[in-house]
Amino acid sequence: MPTSLDRYELLRKRRDRFTRMLHGVEAGNDRSLHRARVASRRLRELLPVLQLDAETTHKLARRLKHVTDRFGVVRELDVLLAVVDDLAATGRYSRPALARVALAVGDERRRARARLLTKSTLTELHRVAAKLERIERRLESAGARPPRAASRTWRWAIEARIARRAATLSEAISAAAGVYLPDRLHTVRIAVKKLRYALEVSAETTGGQAPGALNHLRRTQGVLGRLHDLQVLIDRVRQMQASPAPTDLGVWRELDTLVVPLEDECRRLHGRYVRDRGALAELAARLSGRSGGAEGKTEKLRLKRT
Repeated sequence: MPTSLDRYELLRKRRDRFTRMLHGVEAGNDRSLHRARVASRRLRELLPVLQLDAETTHKLARRLKHVTDRFGVVRELDVLLAVVDDLAATGRYSRPALARVALAVGDERRRARARLLTKSTLTELHRVAAKLERIERRLESAGARPPRAASRTWRWAIEARIARRAATLSEAISAAAGVYLPDRLHTVRIAVKKLRYALEVSAETTGGQAPGALNHLRRTQGVLGRLHDLQVLIDRVRQMQASPAPTDLGVWRELDTLVVPLEDECRRLHGRYVRDRGALAELAARLSGRSGGAEGKTEKLRLKRT
């Protein structure tokens, strides 16, 4: 039977992942950079429910967001190059066009990595990790388990966060509707990711599992993630076509032969999302209307008064 984790154990698990990846980040390892970025996102999702003082939570969340954003610039360029390699391997896309894109993205990635891997940035990353470890030790020294009332409050906070994340996802799904609007679909993807991370915290806190919901969210995140990556590539190619640098008509057409099939693939992926949208909306509605969390407690109090 799965066991539940206390606050300091949840923090330790995520902080360990973040810290372990920093050595790889310093060495310029792509996978380590991606995992460190994911770890920073998971830490940001956990912080608000650790019951720390508001100032500590706010400052550390802001520093972690800065870390996530710094990693994100390089990570997006890494993903673009990986997508270009994947497309080249299929043999269905213009190799000269892909080579031009890879050259441009590669140059930008080298510059972005140089900005990321400065001594000051790396020092800041280790400072964040050290701060997290100090908080972890403080939580551990406070006792293996919080008082029963504090424990209930903690779980209500987690459930309330899930409800809020689910409500945000519902709003994003509604705003995106069934039309292909990349920015709104990207908002749905981010909302799916944040809800997934909140559910992971809940599962580890209670010792229970939510495999159905988590698997559904992972699948949706995968579809929308691939769609986002292809759309970013399309936008990058369009920028190259509109570049003021001299480009002959042949090069422009060559790049256009890359855009057309990519747009077709985006429409196909969007179709997959639209087919699943109803089930995703139902999941979000169910989670945002939980009766066992903070909202349920509020409802019980209301019923007592009536």
